[in-house]
Amino acid sequence: MNYIDNLINELSRFQGIGAKTAQRLAYHLIRMPKEDAKSIAQAIIEVKDNIKFCSLCFNITAIDPCIICTAPDRDRQSLCVVEQPLDVLAFEKTAVFKGMYHVLHGAISPINGVGPQDIKLNELIKRVEVGSFDEIILATNVNLDGEATAMYVHQMLSNFGVKITRPARGLPFGGDLEYADQTTLSKAFEGRQNL
Repeated sequence: MNYIDNLINELSRFQGIGAKTAQRLAYHLIRMPKEDAKSIAQAIIEVKDNIKFCSLCFNITAIDPCIICTAPDRDRQSLCVVEQPLDVLAFEKTAVFKGMYHVLHGAISPINGVGPQDIKLNELIKRVEVGSFDEIILATNVNLDGEATAMYVHQMLSNFGVKITRPARGLPFGGDLEYADQTTLSKAFEGRQNL
């Protein structure tokens, strides 16, 4: 058995890691001190042994329900629907949104064989049925799959009488107009606000 090839093959299974990057990572691991490599391996084992999904929002957590779902100061009338746990992290870093989250763990993508049954959509519907939400924010990615998912979720939740919104889209802060693509410019123009 070729240990190096096996390590490269395992590393290349990570999303976004191609063959060349897997080779570089493998050789980096080979060169690092054995104790450092063991620390990495131990961290992976600890994550796999101790991290789970929150039974309410489906974010990753070590405790269930998670600290966001149990925090007494969160706005329980606002629900932000995101595709992945990293999206929750991004929103939390801004410290702007103080409501609750629901993580879908993916987006509807017929071309990739991902349907509504493959994401946490039924759990979202059940949550909205029993909850008392005033607003549901569909913060899926601004791409074809994210847009399709937002439209599908909107259709599924439209009968609940809850305000359904989507975050504004447009130009990034500090961006130059000349570098923006046509879709971004048109969305920014459509979402313009009074001064």
